[in-house]
Amino acid sequence: MWISLKRDVHLYNFACINGTEIQLFNFFVKLSLLIGPRACWSWLFSEMAAIRPTLIHKNPFLVSSFSVGTNSLSMKEEIDENHMEVPSNRYHELEVSRNSLGLAQERSSWMGVKNVAQVKDADKVFDEMKMRFLSFKKHKYLENLEHFQALAELQAPKFMVISCVDSRVCPSNILGFQPGEAFTVRNVANIVPSWENGPTETNAALEFAVNTLKVENILVIGHSSCAGIQSLMSMEDDATDSSFVHKWMANAKVAKLRAKAAAAHLNFDQQCKHCEKESINLSLKNLMTYPWIEERLKQESLAVHGGYYDFLSCTFEKWTLDYKNTCKAAGNDDHGFQIKNQSLWC
Repeated sequence: MWISLKRDVHLYNFACINGTEIQLFNFFVKLSLLIGPRACWSWLFSEMAAIRPTLIHKNPFLVSSFSVGTNSLSMKEEIDENHMEVPSNRYHELEVSRNSLGLAQERSSWMGVKNVAQVKDADKVFDEMKMRFLSFKKHKYLENLEHFQALAELQAPKFMVISCVDSRVCPSNILGFQPGEAFTVRNVANIVPSWENGPTETNAALEFAVNTLKVENILVIGHSSCAGIQSLMSMEDDATDSSFVHKWMANAKVAKLRAKAAAAHLNFDQQCKHCEKESINLSLKNLMTYPWIEERLKQESLAVHGGYYDFLSCTFEKWTLDYKNTCKAAGNDDHGFQIKNQSLWC
């Protein structure tokens, strides 16, 4: 019977951790048959009284240690208070203050005490952000107060910038745009869908920039080591994927096909770099499918540019869509796309 009881002790510990009341009941029935009901209840009450005040639970059976009699079976589980694990299911726990055992505070627990350090780290991040903001206010905003007050009344940017969401590619940082100079939208792989593909946040921003703000330049900026392009180049041509990224990158499928055709002899990384630039040109050509953009291109009141930032070598390539010659070359083997004013900044 003692062997059976030892097995049930392990069952009791498992039940304590998982809160299985049926297993707890079976354990106490067997214990009562072994040592008698009076001794069983005496042991139970002594164990409840020995529970540490900092680990009081709503379920009185959830204790971390117990013993059976003074000279009989005993077993203890050691718990590292600094690395205590809790079940993933949400529950309410009573946590008693060490300084005042009579005061208990009910709290909701998701991941246990491990989150405390993470919260402190998050607070530190925002402390640093606060210092950067206060520095901006002191050295830029207050020193140029008249300019910022004018911006509060009206914005008149010359540029509409479309860039990637990649955290390493910040247009204002690498090109020095100041507040009020560039109306910016960022998406995965700096893609401009064609007019026929329907509304997105990108063409909504384009419409506002071109028709309301009357920007004079649209600049599409791509970059090296683009994860979106790598995802595109890895996709199967006939794949049906529910991934949001893959569905979005399908807008640049033509660029992928052109890159693979032109760079078939190159390795995957070089093909991706080729596609990064090809995708920019596809976006420039897609801009021409928007009637209100094409109208302003005809009027020469709007220019469309491409840019490629290589953050490995810290170089920037810039080129401009040659609208007139592109229209003349439409349907040719060069895909009807012509550029001008190409330059490399290094």
